[in-house]
Amino acid sequence: MAGHENGAEQPPSYPELELPELLLTDAIRELHSVIENQWDPLRLSACQTAAGRALWKHAVNDPLAGVLAGETYLRRLHEKMKNDHLNNAREVSGVILAVRTLWFDSKIEAAISSFRKRETQVVMLGAGMDARAYRLSCLKDSEVFEVDFNDVLQVKTTLIEAAGGQKPSQLIAKSVTRVAADIREEAWFEKLKQSGYKTERNTVWVLEGILYYLSPSQAMKVLNIIAGMCDHANTVLLADFMNKPSTMLSNSIFQFYSDWPEHLLPSLGLPNVKLSQIGDPDANFGLMNDDPINLFNKLRSLPRTLQINPEDGTPCRRLYLVQASSSPIQDLL
Repeated sequence: MAGHENGAEQPPSYPELELPELLLTDAIRELHSVIENQWDPLRLSACQTAAGRALWKHAVNDPLAGVLAGETYLRRLHEKMKNDHLNNAREVSGVILAVRTLWFDSKIEAAISSFRKRETQVVMLGAGMDARAYRLSCLKDSEVFEVDFNDVLQVKTTLIEAAGGQKPSQLIAKSVTRVAADIREEAWFEKLKQSGYKTERNTVWVLEGILYYLSPSQAMKVLNIIAGMCDHANTVLLADFMNKPSTMLSNSIFQFYSDWPEHLLPSLGLPNVKLSQIGDPDANFGLMNDDPINLFNKLRSLPRTLQINPEDGTPCRRLYLVQASSSPIQDLL
């Protein structure tokens, strides 16, 4: 009988990986070879995120993600997902990237809508291989600024051009401006302003998958600069924060953490804060199962004051999805 062997039911096979044709060309292979051999872990995290978006395409609509991720990262994540499927894992690899992406997508759209069609800027710090300017319809009237290392932005631009993403019909955002700057250095904000960012214009700041790579002093400087813009225009900050146990993984390169972002951000000048965890109603998107012993459900059932799970002694590693906002005083009068 099909699907059975020696009377035992076999799990259905996992779909084979279908690579974008562009990745099979010599020029793109060579470009991704440079990425894999020369980029540091912070830069490489951009390819990992893109791979998650590409392989969770049933949930995330990102046609450019596969080309931006590259064959190595697509194959690596696909193998993990395949093994999770065959082992009936409660959490499938990449789901956290899919949920995180969809959470940011939804919050960007809501923030732009809250500005009531007034001119809006969207600034993506550590933009990496993000392709939202090419796929989110809510950005059609917004100017997008992507801030990252020069080499990352150059490679990304080349890949998008190769994929035809630079055609006028492909760019959805009103405009996209790439700003070569290291946000670990104070000069990044001046470079952003020189590139056309206007302090008096309503702004959505997107810090996805970046803060915890910074040192505490670097992260606080970035957050303080963003908070300082609240005196000039309506400001929305969207960011993900790790708690302390999450930064203490073996060989971890993560540094900055906050166990209580909802206390930190108001102290800087962003008083309106909403925090979510993976699996919450606004951070689920039908991708999380209801199994009470699912990793994310277990964490959500425990008090956030706990850093060690009393049942099994494992660290309570949490990722917080945080939206914070503020408006100039004159807007409130």
